Amino acid sequence: MDTEIAIIGAGVVGLAVAAELSRTRQVAVIERHGGYGYETSSHNSGVIHAGIYYPTGSLKHTLCIEGNRLLYEWCAAHGVRAHRTGKLIVAVDETELDALDGVARRAAENGVAEMTMIRDAARLRELEPSVRCVAALYSGTTGVVDQSGLMASYAAAAQASGAWIALKHEVMSVERVAGGFEVRMTGPDGDAASITCEALVNSAGLHAPAVASMLGYPLDGAGATPRLRQTVNKGRYYDIVTPEKARALRHLVYPVPEHEKGGLGVHVTVDVDGGVHLGPDTEWLDDGAPLDYRADDTRRAAFHAAASRYLPSLQPDDIAPGQVGYRPKLQAPGGPIADFLIWRDGAYVHLGGIESPGMTASLAIARRVAALV
Repeated sequence: MDTEIAIIGAGVVGLAVAAELSRTRQVAVIERHGGYGYETSSHNSGVIHAGIYYPTGSLKHTLCIEGNRLLYEWCAAHGVRAHRTGKLIVAVDETELDALDGVARRAAENGVAEMTMIRDAARLRELEPSVRCVAALYSGTTGVVDQSGLMASYAAAAQASGAWIALKHEVMSVERVAGGFEVRMTGPDGDAASITCEALVNSAGLHAPAVASMLGYPLDGAGATPRLRQTVNKGRYYDIVTPEKARALRHLVYPVPEHEKGGLGVHVTVDVDGGVHLGPDTEWLDDGAPLDYRADDTRRAAFHAAASRYLPSLQPDDIAPGQVGYRPKLQAPGGPIADFLIWRDGAYVHLGGIESPGMTASLAIARRVAALV
């Protein structure tokens, strides 16, 4: 074999897996784009999640809790910008108090640290004067990270351990051969290339089902094969562009969640550079729908209506279209939250539905994959 382990996909999870595995194994990473994380990993809020919402005992829960700690430690050790901003989950009026209490119960069941329920109006005004709410659940371990810096640090760690990363190499086919797998690719100049490996990790994100199909796995599951088919959920952002209104926000601010819609509702995030963003919203796409990362202004009214519930001073002209991202989901439209899929079949490891909190959990996912391999 040319290498021990090949990883398809140089997003934040694929690179974390490479950093972990390359400490003891020979690793190659294959990425079709010209840089790291051009799809899901770079089109998100950059939030370091605390593990509040996920079903207790699920991979999303356990790996997020573990990953939160590991990520802060990694960022401190590798000079990656990460800020513990804290997060307020707010009940705008009394009708949302039961839902907020439900979030608090789930956080307690999940063992999330530094959670505080705040019902004192003066304290709420002190924390976020521009936010309207009757109560808020405060998460002290929530923060934000520089996504590009994080991915670069993972790649640098992997390469320092001897891994090689092939950018601009698009996988065309994967076949089982004696002793492992052969991955055939098209290189930067359109030339054919191939690599053989003993083990294969599919971390292709939105394209993970396509890679699984190349190996003949039934995407709807059969026998010992779980359901591998993913749905795609689009998320748009708007930015708060009026300086005094952006500067007035100090924490991440979330409404009570909207799990059935595929997200957590339109919320406020403050990135590591001080930019303030609203979103993402949620829109289920049909199978095979094209992914268009260009921003448009079609959702201004909807974003303003959602955010002004808890930001009453916000005006439509205070916001402008931001980035667009796509979530790879195992969840069906309108269905319950689906867990991560980390599945091994012999020397093949499939990572499916790695949406939020995938970045937060990236180092914990990498450890799980290393144990499987």
